[in-house]
Amino acid sequence: MSDRDPDRVELASAGEEDTERIGYAIGCRLRGGERLALSGELGAGKTCLVRGLAAGLGVDRELVRSPSFPVILPYEGGRLPLYHIDLFRQAEGAGDVEELREYLYGEGVAAVEWWERLPEPLTDYLSVAITFVGTERRSLVVEQHGVGYDRALDALRAMS
Repeated sequence: MSDRDPDRVELASAGEEDTERIGYAIGCRLRGGERLALSGELGAGKTCLVRGLAAGLGVDRELVRSPSFPVILPYEGGRLPLYHIDLFRQAEGAGDVEELREYLYGEGVAAVEWWERLPEPLTDYLSVAITFVGTERRSLVVEQHGVGYDRALDALRAMS
C-alpha cells in the first residue's frame, strides 16, 4: 500500500468535538444514497460521529441519540434524510433485510452501527472504524468500498 491510499484516510480524534467535526466533514459532502458502516467498541464514538454527520446534512444534531432499542431512528428536515441504524441487539446475520432495504438503499444516508450483523453484506459503502487510543483519544480509519465517496475522503484528507 502506498503512503497515500486513495480509498483510505486515518485521523485522530482528541474527543467528542473532533469526532463530530469528522462526521460533519463527511456529511457536508454526501449527495444521497450513501451507506456508512460504523464499527467500534461501545462508547467509542459512533453516535457522536452520527451527530456530526447529521449537522453536515442540515439535520439538528441535538436530535441524534443512540437507537439501541428502536433499530432505526430516521432524522428528517435536512437537505437529505438520515437513517441511524443500530444492530447491537440483533444477532449476527439474523433478521429480515427487507425491512431495512428501503433505508439502506434509498435516497437518504444510512449510518449503520454494528453493520457486521446485517443479514446480507453491504455493497458500496464507507466504513468508519473507531478505536480507543488511551482514555480520550480515538483513531478513526475511514475507507471507501466501492465508488462515490471521493469527496468525503478528500475533505478528511484536508483535515489530517
